[in-house]
Amino acid sequence: MDSDERFFRRRANEELAAARRAVTDAARDRRLLLADRFMERLKAVETGCVTAD
Repeated sequence: MDSDERFFRRRANEELAAARRAVTDAARDRRLLLADRFMERLKAVETGCVTAD
């Protein structure tokens, strides 16, 4: 599961960085939504509560 944790953490960070660079509010909001989803999945993996989406 370590690789899942790294993947979700990396993707969340990438989306947060993209949100900071976003030109429009809509783009920023989409990136923040994606970052939130990756953080939720990261938390699920860390707690062992993985669910299929």
